[in-house]
Amino acid sequence: MTALHRLLGAISSLRLTVICLAAAFVLVLAGTLAQVQYGLFFIQEQYFQSWFVWWSYTPTSFRLPVFPGGHLVGAVLLVNLIAAHIRRFSWSWRKLGIQLIHLGLIIMLAGGLATDLFSVSSYMRLKEGQTKNYSEDDSRTELALTELTGAEADPVIAIPGEVLAKCGAISHEALPFKVVVKGFYRNSDLQMLGQEGGPTLAAAANGAGAQIALKAMARATEMNQHDTASAVVEIIPAKDGKSLGTWLVSVAMSQPQDLEVDGRHWSLELRPARYYKSYSLSLLDFTHETYPGTQIPKDFSSKVTLADPVHNENRQVQIYMNHPLRYQGDTYYQSGFEPDNSGTVLQVVRNPSYQAPYIACVIVSLGLLLQFTYHLIGFARRAKSATAP
Repeated sequence: MTALHRLLGAISSLRLTVICLAAAFVLVLAGTLAQVQYGLFFIQEQYFQSWFVWWSYTPTSFRLPVFPGGHLVGAVLLVNLIAAHIRRFSWSWRKLGIQLIHLGLIIMLAGGLATDLFSVSSYMRLKEGQTKNYSEDDSRTELALTELTGAEADPVIAIPGEVLAKCGAISHEALPFKVVVKGFYRNSDLQMLGQEGGPTLAAAANGAGAQIALKAMARATEMNQHDTASAVVEIIPAKDGKSLGTWLVSVAMSQPQDLEVDGRHWSLELRPARYYKSYSLSLLDFTHETYPGTQIPKDFSSKVTLADPVHNENRQVQIYMNHPLRYQGDTYYQSGFEPDNSGTVLQVVRNPSYQAPYIACVIVSLGLLLQFTYHLIGFARRAKSATAP
């Protein structure tokens, strides 16, 4: 029991709290300074949405953890606060306000950590008259293999980019062939062959890749830049095992590529990862207003139809700034619009702990109010006693 008490004392100590707060201060300072060179989103991923901050001499060399990341600092601080609360907890009306304040802080820290770990942000781009039942995640990719059977709904097999990055052979019971990933590039540059002074080696033997050269690039770090993921894949039929050659797939390619395997026609396309919904949104009208004489957006909104046959839902909704649509755990924000004003861009956020900050603020406010009221009453009683004859 002595060792257990010592462990609980170390976990719940004020010294550990100070260390965590100091580490958080250093992390925020270093991340803020690094944003000047690497950009906001890259630093968020490397510093604040990770368990460790890693260092490597080159992008492909061995990595070493050099500092705790935001997830680790937050998790340790959460455990420290819970342990301190358990160790020093003693029920009394006098300490009710303090207990509520601690409970609110625990909920806030737990909610923030859960948001970083489990929330998913994606986008739905809609043109007027268009209907979609999925959103797309620009930070993730997938290789979509679609059988072109001529049916109303073509079957699609989607291979996540995380699986492609392992560069191995991929099989699926619904596929009559294996996909062998010869190379996966998180960021790349595509150039057409035949240009004067340009590249001369084709990225693949078949499809559009036979006319395109591929060059690996460092991760994009600027705010207005995005990684261009690409991969070179080999198709090997399961029947005879004879390779059909290689294909280049990339998010920079606007059209899927076709291939034939054992008399069946397929298309392959590397695209942003899709999150399908049990309902659909249709864009009825998009409004974009600017300030007179400028191109600065003044107001933009989307009028959509929400259709969910499973829940007998069919209604029109206006989405605009600070007035999102919340449905089935998804929140749709008016995020932007297409450059030619032909459609809207809705940010779709799925955050299972979005209510945690509101609950935490209510509990902390109630605790502060009770603590202030208790001390105010005590002060009033002492003042009354001092002035009594």
